[in-house]
Amino acid sequence: MTTLSDVAEMLKSARREARLSQDELARRAGVSRTTVARMENLSKGDMSVSALLRLLEAAGYDMRLVRPGHQRTVEDILLEQRQGDSP
Repeated sequence: MTTLSDVAEMLKSARREARLSQDELARRAGVSRTTVARMENLSKGDMSVSALLRLLEAAGYDMRLVRPGHQRTVEDILLEQRQGDSP
């Protein structure tokens, strides 16, 4: 199971991989820099899902649900099926 601490680390990694500072990411997502810092460090022990989604999108990521133990999403499987149907 993924914990909030794991999500905070993933957010920090996504920001760093996108080569964005907390200020830059905050501006792109329309949130304050303190919101980014708070979510990356779990300062309040909780995080806003809507802010998380905006931050991930601003860093070039999308959030998807994946069953434990699976790497591919439903979207991946559907895309593979569609590609298999094309001539």
